[in-house]
Amino acid sequence: MTTLSETGELALLAELERRGLILGVEHDATVIGGLVVTQDALVEGVHFLLDRLSWRELGFRAAAVNVSDLAASGALPEAMLVSLALPGETELDDVLALYDGIAEAGVPVRGGDTTAAPVVCISVTALGRSERVPGRDGAQPGDTLVVSGPLGGAGAAFRDGRYLRPPLRVAEGRELARTAHALMDISDGLAVDVGHIARRSGVRCVVELERVPLAEGATVDDLGFGEDFELLAAVSEAGRFTAVGRVEVGAGVEVLLHGEPYELAGWEHYRR
Repeated sequence: MTTLSETGELALLAELERRGLILGVEHDATVIGGLVVTQDALVEGVHFLLDRLSWRELGFRAAAVNVSDLAASGALPEAMLVSLALPGETELDDVLALYDGIAEAGVPVRGGDTTAAPVVCISVTALGRSERVPGRDGAQPGDTLVVSGPLGGAGAAFRDGRYLRPPLRVAEGRELARTAHALMDISDGLAVDVGHIARRSGVRCVVELERVPLAEGATVDDLGFGEDFELLAAVSEAGRFTAVGRVEVGAGVEVLLHGEPYELAGWEHYRR
């Protein structure tokens, strides 16, 4: 019998899609009736440890990772639904602090659910609207790969026993969405996320690590940690954004450091 740890998250999603059991999951968000909708869940012990961040920071993080998916769709956030599962011994002040953190993202909470659970789990559905959603499947040979800001900060922060506060890149997302051929956020590591664009677009992507802007204290290997929540786009011209690679005819991803192949790890749920 095959287990999820043997299959991995990406293969699981691919199998569900092949069977027609899920639809339209290839992008950061889905468009339904004019609304751009996304959803993310944070689970204690998997996505965060409460001895490394405050309840307020947890609330902001839960909101920000969803706003990031809307930004990657060029969407202006309009509302969030928050489902919260908590142990019964959780203090009321901690829950109020969590919602204060959610409010810092500047998107109103319009509904959700609360329930009991042995660990903290917060699931946010975010809704917005966009004039154009590039998705991940439009990259073309000759495009330039660009990022919206420095990377590796989340990995560097985790090594120091803390979590980096996710950036909100809504304005940058709306700007990129006007012309980008493909657009997504960087949550699973640079190489893994570039691979999503390469696979969905049917192209080959080359990343030149020496061109990647590194956050303070970060190293090249921190680019594989993920959770930077900057934007990654395939564009005709880099403009004001930082070019980190190129799109070519072919398939797959090649990661180079000063012209030499470089193995860069990434994150995938269920994998050992």
